[in-house]
Amino acid sequence: MAETILVVDDEKDIRLTLGGLLADEGYLVAQASSAQEALERMDESVPSLVVLDLWMGGSEEGFTVLNHIQEERSQLPVVVISGHGNVETAVKAVKNGAFDFIEKPLSADKLLLTVQRALDFRRLSEENRVLRGRSFKDGGRLFVGASASMRALLNTIEMVAPTPASVLITGENGVGKELVAQTVHSLSDRASRQMVEINCAAIPEELVESELFGHEKGAFTGADRKRQGRFDAANHSTLFLDEIGDMSLKTQAKILRILQEQKFERVGGSKTISVDVRIIAASNKDLQQEIDRGTFRSDLYYRLNVVRLAVPPLRERLEDIPGLAQQFLASYIAENHLEPKTLDPALVEELRKRHWPGNIRELKNTIERLAITTQGPVIKTDPEALTAGAAWQPASQKNGGSADDWMFLPYREAKQEFEKRYFRRQLDAHDGNVTKTAEAINLDRSTIHKKINERSTIHKKTNELDKNDETDGPKNDETGGPKNDETGGPKNDKTGGPKNDKTGGPKNDKTGGPKSGG
Repeated sequence: MAETILVVDDEKDIRLTLGGLLADEGYLVAQASSAQEALERMDESVPSLVVLDLWMGGSEEGFTVLNHIQEERSQLPVVVISGHGNVETAVKAVKNGAFDFIEKPLSADKLLLTVQRALDFRRLSEENRVLRGRSFKDGGRLFVGASASMRALLNTIEMVAPTPASVLITGENGVGKELVAQTVHSLSDRASRQMVEINCAAIPEELVESELFGHEKGAFTGADRKRQGRFDAANHSTLFLDEIGDMSLKTQAKILRILQEQKFERVGGSKTISVDVRIIAASNKDLQQEIDRGTFRSDLYYRLNVVRLAVPPLRERLEDIPGLAQQFLASYIAENHLEPKTLDPALVEELRKRHWPGNIRELKNTIERLAITTQGPVIKTDPEALTAGAAWQPASQKNGGSADDWMFLPYREAKQEFEKRYFRRQLDAHDGNVTKTAEAINLDRSTIHKKINERSTIHKKTNELDKNDETDGPKNDETGGPKNDETGGPKNDKTGGPKNDKTGGPKNDKTGGPKSGG
């Protein structure tokens, strides 16, 4: 991948000479004749390196560019050139962040050597930053264990990573989708640059476009300056779009265009910006179902789904738990400088019996909690420590769902699951009587009926609810004895005795016996 170098000089002949020299070496060259033009060029597309003349327009205008780079893009190397140079100017430039200072007239060999050294330094700095950020992230390596599902996943990753293909990662919350994305990026030819990440569900809808594409000054209230977005930052690298299923249809259309053309416009701008970005997307939703609901674009789905990586839940790879637990423990101890600890075999066996609705994330949190609360070198089975803050359930009961497994779902799904369980238990507690349930939980009966219709599995007796309950009409108790309604009117039991409707008129049931209206 060719590096782009921005040459900034107010003398056209020097720009053309340097541009030709660098192009002959295989670099892509952009040019600017002033500090203002240089800043605009960098807003459009961030170069790999800047060759900057300090003296432009009769003043040291180059320091404006140098200071801006240090404030906004401190990792961008700058080679300063000047025909008005002296030791004092050179020292000042280096103190302000320049990689090196070259005095005019320029030596072609010296310039090319300095450019190569600056680019090598940038690559090494980027790689070190990536490695430091990855050192203890989520307990180190994801692919611990020998389960067939994880071996197959890793084999697919190794095949797709070196290609420019878009990747769609699917799986439940906590299975490690972000680490899969990081692994794909690390094995690609873009690994020397840091992967840029954005969680589409964590950013307010009105700010998502600005975060992704950047904005122009004055584009909206509070936009007091031009700002680059994540696509700018991910140029020549990888952009990871986590929870893409929560992205609006409007933003999806713009993402689709970038996938097709590698071009976009900033919010409030009209200038088209070209980038070279690889897209990796992830979602815990079934995007096919989202397409059916009309909340996700089918054309974007097919663009993203060039290669699909399905990450299995932890309950489907229980044989990997011993290795993962040991890895999480070792990483946590090393990161926090704790005394060495080991896991008791009985504890490891207990961990393998659990359902793990929170997947890898829940296992990691559990191991860290045990490392903190256990006194001594061996972490043993402790029911209280195991269940504290966790949704424990044997794997054999995984279809039933644990009491708190909804806590690990996305907000909308968690809300739906909570409501389903809440109304089911309340109705069970009141023998399916909607009126009594409504009084007990201080809700209107219509609201409860609405919830029943929305969550058809709330109550097994939903289809058998007593119609008289909906009319507040009189109704016998379980003993068959008479029971008055609010007006004092009598009401018979289920033996076929007379029963009044709202008008008091009799009404026969299917057997011919009189029955009140419902």
